[in-house]
Amino acid sequence: MTGQSHTLAPARPSAALAQAARRWPALLGAALTCAMVAGLGRALLGDGLAGLSRAVPASAPFVLCFALLYLSPPFFDYVIFRRLWGIPTEGFVALLKKRVANEVVFGYAGDAYFYAWARARATGVAAPFGAVKDVTILSAIAGNLVTLIAVGLALPFGQALLTVGQGRAALVAGGVMIATSVPFLLFSRRVFSLSAPVLRWIFGVHCLRLMAGQLLIALAWHFGLPEVGVGLWLVLAAGRLLVSRLPIPNKDLAFVNLAILVIGPGHAVSELLAVFAALTLAVHVALIAAFGLWALVKRLR
Repeated sequence: MTGQSHTLAPARPSAALAQAARRWPALLGAALTCAMVAGLGRALLGDGLAGLSRAVPASAPFVLCFALLYLSPPFFDYVIFRRLWGIPTEGFVALLKKRVANEVVFGYAGDAYFYAWARARATGVAAPFGAVKDVTILSAIAGNLVTLIAVGLALPFGQALLTVGQGRAALVAGGVMIATSVPFLLFSRRVFSLSAPVLRWIFGVHCLRLMAGQLLIALAWHFGLPEVGVGLWLVLAAGRLLVSRLPIPNKDLAFVNLAILVIGPGHAVSELLAVFAALTLAVHVALIAAFGLWALVKRLR
């Protein structure tokens, strides 16, 4: 007999396992969203439909501030990319989809979508990846800066509301934000693609967007519950900014669930925050349905 050596090929993972590995971020995001929706539903319906109707603010200024707050991120992004690329009006719709994808799926999923849109549709756009990357990084740095300022302003008011452990957690989160921003500033020449004057302008627009957002949400909450003092709103606004820095889907849902744990269920403030998050989620779902229906109509044509 002639001896033949047979080498076994390394076992390959099955197609199902490989597909599951690719889908786990989306599955995890869906599981987190379901858990947060359950917590939101319990907060909204804890007192039944009558309690829910009382929690919904019947105020035109509240609705106006909510609408402006929802549209402010894509609007300021449109201002930025209008200057950089001269994108058409339809670019606002793409940026609206970017916002929904970032919040419903996982962070930066919308940025990937907008990058693909820019490559396929925007005319006269050279090397869109560099610009999208720079705008995204500057948005994160501006978010960290404004969050740190908001936390600093809110801490004196939050001492009576937060436990010692929660206050320390906020300080740790602030340290993490500083640590993640410093490398981009130290190695800015290697990280960024756009010129320094343009980068400074983009950073300023992002800061303006964040400050406008804080003003709008403070006004919306005030019009929803005018009897609540400004100190509590400052603490909650800072907490919302802190949660917005986390790489999780549906940040508004996550924030309201955390706020209910701190404030307690059944409180008027908890109910208002739950209504606010539910309205945001409802607009996300409505836009997803509208975009899907419009795409189907275009395909049928």
